[in-house]
Amino acid sequence: MKVTTEFEQSAFDKADLKVVASYESKDKSSASHPWSDKALVKVFKETKASESFTGTEGEHIFFTGDKGEDVLVVGMGNKTKAKDEELRKAIANAYKAFSSKKYKTVAIDIASFNCVSKIAMATAITKESIGLTSYKFDKYFKEQKKSHIKTLSLFVNDKKAKKTIEKAISEIDNLTSSVNYARDLVNEAPNVLHSEEYAKRIEKDAKDNLKGVKVKTLGKAELKKEKMGLFLSVNAGSGYEPKLVHLTYTPKKVTKNTKHIALVGKGLTFDTGGYSLKPSASMAGMKFDMGGSATVYGAFRAAVLNGSPYKITCILGMTDNAVNELATMPDSIVKARNGLTVEILNTDAEGRLVLADCLDYACDLKPNTVINAATLTGACLVALGTEVCAVLGNHDKTVKSLLSSAKQSDEYMWQLPIIPEWRKDMKSNIADLKNIGSNRFGGTAKAAAFLENFIHEGVEWAHLDIAGVCDSQSHLPYCPSKGASGVIVRSLHRYLMNGK
Repeated sequence: MKVTTEFEQSAFDKADLKVVASYESKDKSSASHPWSDKALVKVFKETKASESFTGTEGEHIFFTGDKGEDVLVVGMGNKTKAKDEELRKAIANAYKAFSSKKYKTVAIDIASFNCVSKIAMATAITKESIGLTSYKFDKYFKEQKKSHIKTLSLFVNDKKAKKTIEKAISEIDNLTSSVNYARDLVNEAPNVLHSEEYAKRIEKDAKDNLKGVKVKTLGKAELKKEKMGLFLSVNAGSGYEPKLVHLTYTPKKVTKNTKHIALVGKGLTFDTGGYSLKPSASMAGMKFDMGGSATVYGAFRAAVLNGSPYKITCILGMTDNAVNELATMPDSIVKARNGLTVEILNTDAEGRLVLADCLDYACDLKPNTVINAATLTGACLVALGTEVCAVLGNHDKTVKSLLSSAKQSDEYMWQLPIIPEWRKDMKSNIADLKNIGSNRFGGTAKAAAFLENFIHEGVEWAHLDIAGVCDSQSHLPYCPSKGASGVIVRSLHRYLMNGK
């Protein structure tokens, strides 16, 4: 399916299906129709179906236009209340309504969907929603279902806005492709995407698509030299080498005041739990445990393509957590890169061990801010459900900036606290730290309290626990009901473009 932006009426007129938006009237007894084609409004009002159509949000109806074409009318609700997310969802639902039918050409009247007051923004959000909604991970099907749609046109009846729209479309395409790239990584089968293959894919994508980005990959020998004992302890039972992929982006204009942001992602390509073995029901879906690394890479990728003004480092820690005769045993004590010793009481609390060494490594690069993302704790789902990302950190301004970026991106993020009692609970009787708390309560925050020990003094830090939102966001029509969501990539990208 080819998606184009068209400024000529003929592209709209020739479509097999026209898609237009309508809104509730003040008394909700009828609907208002701000369509570019006024003649089409007249045709619709003459149909019997229009009498019961009120433009309520989520309402939609098909009718036949005067040229014999089909027209899909999408209800948007109250126009003063409809914002970015309402538009994103409306386009997603409309796409689902017509994509299963046998239309070859579809045209969307952007002016009618412009509830956000800026035609360029409305066009970009529409393009974004189509890109996110049409995403499929179907490479392993013997027969792949192909869309009947050959061309989907975004019709804009304002030629003066062409340059502004083209710029907005370019930026949103970079973001959408990066969200979908992250989704592909998370959805990939773990027998295919082990740590070695994962590193190769990131290296190739960066080389092919991210001009000017430097890539350095550390293997087992290099991690030993870096004294990453915690990272290596997780990899001890694996049949594949651990990989730390280090990407660096430097903007064209750099001064001594250019902000440096480091992203760190947990890349557990599969998590059996190690000797603290997960029950089979909990092990299914553990290919998603590298979602943190895919999320930060997706955000990094989009920010690079869109020319972020900041220097950005991206650190991805990759391994699986498997079991063999060399795997780390519970009660083991291991030394971290920063010299602290950790009593490993539960080998299923492994992600924080990989992150700990990666965070210390990132801090050595002297960034102003470090942000890590991980599918870290099941406790996050207990606290915030499956729709909200947890954010914790040591710097209020950084946390508030991330919360603001999430809100502007229409993604849910909520701050949880780190209190002295939880920091104390992560102390061990026989080592500097232990990798789990004394009880199961406050697990998300206690994990953050553990990670805090690996952040250098003076470095602003925020931890994102994406365990609930990484997959299966069925409440969002532009996300797959099952599989990787790509949620939080957009929030992080916004922060990387204008975070302060």
